[in-house]
Amino acid sequence: TFSVYFNLCLAYRYNLGGLCSLYPRASWVHRMTEKTKKRNVLLICADHWPASFLGVAGHPAIKTPGLDELALSGTRFTNCYSECPVCIPARRSLMTGTPPKSHGDRTFNEQMKMPSITSLPQAFRNAGYQADAVGKLHVFPQRDRIGFDSVVLDEEGRQQFGVMDDYDIFLGDQGYAGRQFDHGMSTNQYSFRAWHLDEYLHPTNWAARNMSRQIKRRDPTKPAFWYLGFRHPHPPLVPLQNYLDQYKDVKIDEPIIADWIINDENIPFPLKELKGRTRLLSNEDIIDAKKAFFALCTHIDHQIRWVIGTLRDENILDNTIIVFMSDHGDMLGTHKTVAKRVFYENSSNIPMIISGVDNNELFPEGSVSNRLMGLQDVMPTLLELCGIEIPTTVDGLSMASEANREYLYGEYGEGDTATRMIRKGNFKLIYYPVGNHMQLFNLKDDPYEARDLAREQSNSDTISEMVSHLRSELYGSDLKWIKNNELVGIPDKEYLWKAQRNLHFQRGEGWPPNMNS
Repeated sequence: TFSVYFNLCLAYRYNLGGLCSLYPRASWVHRMTEKTKKRNVLLICADHWPASFLGVAGHPAIKTPGLDELALSGTRFTNCYSECPVCIPARRSLMTGTPPKSHGDRTFNEQMKMPSITSLPQAFRNAGYQADAVGKLHVFPQRDRIGFDSVVLDEEGRQQFGVMDDYDIFLGDQGYAGRQFDHGMSTNQYSFRAWHLDEYLHPTNWAARNMSRQIKRRDPTKPAFWYLGFRHPHPPLVPLQNYLDQYKDVKIDEPIIADWIINDENIPFPLKELKGRTRLLSNEDIIDAKKAFFALCTHIDHQIRWVIGTLRDENILDNTIIVFMSDHGDMLGTHKTVAKRVFYENSSNIPMIISGVDNNELFPEGSVSNRLMGLQDVMPTLLELCGIEIPTTVDGLSMASEANREYLYGEYGEGDTATRMIRKGNFKLIYYPVGNHMQLFNLKDDPYEARDLAREQSNSDTISEMVSHLRSELYGSDLKWIKNNELVGIPDKEYLWKAQRNLHFQRGEGWPPNMNS
């Protein structure tokens, strides 16, 4: 009898029919065979998505039904940080398992090549996986596959480097060559309007569709590592009208404005510059921008649902680890600022959801972990979960191990806008060398960073401990901030607001391509 069931399962496995469904025991044997395979991995990375912008995280307005359920079927990490909260350095940490000090970029260097070490996709390929990417990679040169077998690229029309990406080519094939920026919105401003082309032409739909096709085109003899990089909710804020309509009658939460940000004379220079980005925006403008931002998030959520549906239809969902994360967040009006490059929670604290890990007490279903982690930890985590040796070049710590870090160090910039962070226990120290300015927050008591504790005498021991950690991490040009083993920074600087003639990198006519770049 068993041989009959076994032969039926072979027929099922080699696509000769779904006969195993007629025989429960044979189906059980098939499922057991599937579970012994190496697991697939789907790593999804959004752009500009703060950790708090999830319904399951308690956000009062945003709609993320798919991600909420994904979190409840896996583990959500609440203390994951972008070590350098800006696109390129963050993605280098993700793809190499290293912090900026190791991979070399803490300033957003658009023409820095990836370091010559084993990347995340290459590590999977070395272990016999196929590895495919769709969407935004943000590497240089743009067509560098950084270890992937294939890359279907969306670089937001960055033709200044002499490359036309696959999304632009797709628009041309559909009869809309060069038309992606006809909406007139900037990639770094917070005005908004509805998407100007058909729904199927939106980059979110395009990315999900191409990822699903990669899944359906997989090599059935190999496990797969898939990377899906959505370009949104990063501006331009151009959601589909039907997603804007979902927020038409939703009460949007007002941005948190701390007392310490009100008086320009008392805030550090880099923050004055960031605050200047909102000078032309009213409170109503910020609320409208948040609606558009949330609409982009909900759209991504729904398209992730569709990709997960593809995994299910292909009968590989139960054998696939799914990770959702972001490269960094967006202040989006908090403390009168927008965008990133600072270490307040909305900018540096990112979502991290891992679902589909079996038999691991560190990732129980429906759990929430406050483990302190960074982007550098994603690579060793995924490799360990799949039984792959972690390269010696990796600095990060696997979340699948019991190793924990004492603190996490963050850094951005080397000039006047430089800022540094130490996150340890309940506390976060933020340091601005211009003016030797420090801030201290107790995130357990004050998750919105409304109360700066740096000048309260009762916290002197905590500050001394955090500053000691900070000094130990400084290197290169940062060392000039230290004299006689004391952190002294550099002289303060006057901030003078001025308008941006390029409208924060506004894009224009896209056809024909600029051949003079």
